[in-house]
Amino acid sequence: MWRVWRLFDPLRAMVVQGIFLFTLAAMIHLILLSTNKYNWFDGPRVKQPAAASAQNAPMPTPAAVTKS
Repeated sequence: MWRVWRLFDPLRAMVVQGIFLFTLAAMIHLILLSTNKYNWFDGPRVKQPAAASAQNAPMPTPAAVTKS
């Protein structure tokens, strides 16, 4: 193994490895942030069905009450 380190400068190899790992981690995080399921900033973007939106509709106005 010591012959391998005679070919490469250990400090330069560790700096290059650190830059590569940081770039890889940033890329993975950005890919996850672009998905609906794993976006931890906005939360999951779940589409609500049409029936659920009807439940949130305002109440209809009451009909006029006639007295006899």
